Amino acid sequence: QFTSDVFIALLKEKGIRPSMDSKGRAIDNIFIERLWKTVKYEHIYLKVPQDGVQLYEGLKTYFSFYNSQRPHQSLTYQTPAQLYNKAA
Repeated sequence: QFTSDVFIALLKEKGIRPSMDSKGRAIDNIFIERLWKTVKYEHIYLKVPQDGVQLYEGLKTYFSFYNSQRPHQSLTYQTPAQLYNKAA
């Protein structure tokens, strides 16, 4: 488990700060949960994969679209790639 004492001790030993601020907080994974909801509703539920290979290939295609073609409201309707290229 990512919140186990052994795992947390290993992170601290390596100087890594866990991203979760406490066990069981509802907002610990809010951003990744939102991403997976988007992936499911925009891709997986619309193009149900028949097997793991089809799922893998479909997700590769979707994430390429998500990062380079899909405008994001939180990025003032830019794509992540546009914003990244401006900063680079």
